[in-house]
Amino acid sequence: MDMKGVDTSSVTDQEILSVHCDSRNVRPGGLFVAIRGLQTDGHLYIEDAIKHKASAVVIEQGWTGSCSIPVIRVPDTRIAMSQIAAAFYGNPSKDLCVIGVTGTNGKTTTSYLIESILVAAGFKVGVIGTINHRFGAFAHPNPMTTPEALDIQRLLRRMVESGVTHVVMEVSSHGLDLNRVDHCQFDCCVFTNLSQEHLDYHKSMDAYFACKKRLFSDLLNKGAKRKNAVAVINHDDPKGELIAHGLTLPIFYSGYSRTDKIWIEDVKTTPEYTSGVIHIPEGMLSFRSSLVGRYNVHNLLAAAGVGAALNIPPEAIKRGIRELRSIPGRLEPVPNDLDISILVDYAHTPDALEKVLAALRELTVGRLITVFGCGGDRDREKRPVMGEVVGRLSDLAVITSDNPRREAPDAIIESIITGIKPVMSKEYLLPHLGSGFDKPGYCVIPDRGAAIVCGIKAARPRDTVLIAGKGHETYQIIGTESRPFDDREAAEKAIGEMVS
Repeated sequence: MDMKGVDTSSVTDQEILSVHCDSRNVRPGGLFVAIRGLQTDGHLYIEDAIKHKASAVVIEQGWTGSCSIPVIRVPDTRIAMSQIAAAFYGNPSKDLCVIGVTGTNGKTTTSYLIESILVAAGFKVGVIGTINHRFGAFAHPNPMTTPEALDIQRLLRRMVESGVTHVVMEVSSHGLDLNRVDHCQFDCCVFTNLSQEHLDYHKSMDAYFACKKRLFSDLLNKGAKRKNAVAVINHDDPKGELIAHGLTLPIFYSGYSRTDKIWIEDVKTTPEYTSGVIHIPEGMLSFRSSLVGRYNVHNLLAAAGVGAALNIPPEAIKRGIRELRSIPGRLEPVPNDLDISILVDYAHTPDALEKVLAALRELTVGRLITVFGCGGDRDREKRPVMGEVVGRLSDLAVITSDNPRREAPDAIIESIITGIKPVMSKEYLLPHLGSGFDKPGYCVIPDRGAAIVCGIKAARPRDTVLIAGKGHETYQIIGTESRPFDDREAAEKAIGEMVS
């Protein structure tokens, strides 16, 4: 551990049996690290940790309270926790091939593709991602894209002990800014794209981008594995060159240009598949993927780039792409006998929504209906932008609640409407919409379940209904309460009502 600025004067040698950042989980002989969170401050719970028989506590130097157990004072407890966690669990990432995936959109899809390619190559793979963390027969829902440093290092240790060889990790900007992955030793990192997101936290696009770049400039380029590390970067994204700037390691650029190390041609998209030819340094890969939508091309290129960077045989890359059938909540179809394409997708940023809707516009024979909302207590500036995108690309927009959290749903919806009205002026009221709609327009139904029913019932054969925003999530956050809710189940219920 870096001891600069660390005060251990009150500490005597003693065995630490466990490490914790949640005072409720402290066990006798444990070390409690008081971190400052987004909602509260761990320094407020030091007495609770002592009651649970913590042996020592790590605090920030500015804390002035008294403590009856040994205290370690550090400049930043989050950085210290990352160091401590890695050391306590024996630096497990050094024994794994760790692939980090970052970007605004596409992280989950790219991670699933990389996992499938690695499995096809015969490796034992673990994943830490937005949907869950999983390895072997173990899978557990993930409350955040990138867990706390303690949880990451504990997971990596379990993976090593279970025989995992490769780990694919989605790395969020929050995870980078809060030092959660500081002491993960990365072998390969992927940049997917950058667009507006999380400005409620980062305050500016420059600060948001700086977090993403840090994965490459600091953790990969200067990491313990830097001599053999490699970056895979989407060259078609304007920020790709800036991500690469200053790197002194091999870069696998991916994109549509023949000058990129990983490039694609002959792309064909249909409602059932995407196909084309990917060029890698080892040659050409003719592929066919069940992932639909032109925007998935860059995810496919990124995954193929990782395969090439890790010297995986081209046939395994091709097989991995082919064998991935679907991803939970990513244009996930809801089966029905109504001849309506009903899809659930996680798209919850302006860029993601535009890409998904543009892809569906190209593939839809009939009309395109979008059911969507925006999250509360989050980036307010993107709400009218998302409204404009949906209004411009849809035939019917059903505006509803997403996870309103502590905001009033009506206030969130009003912000969306300011963006949708200039491009879609006609408003439908629910009773009239029951008989269908004759020209583009929008309606407002705050209850998400009712909105999904309305969107599906307004469709006719050969139409497409996109239910956007929550994807794989099985809950809805209203106030501070998390209530069971699944877009897929709500859609199935609506289908049942129509055929009964």
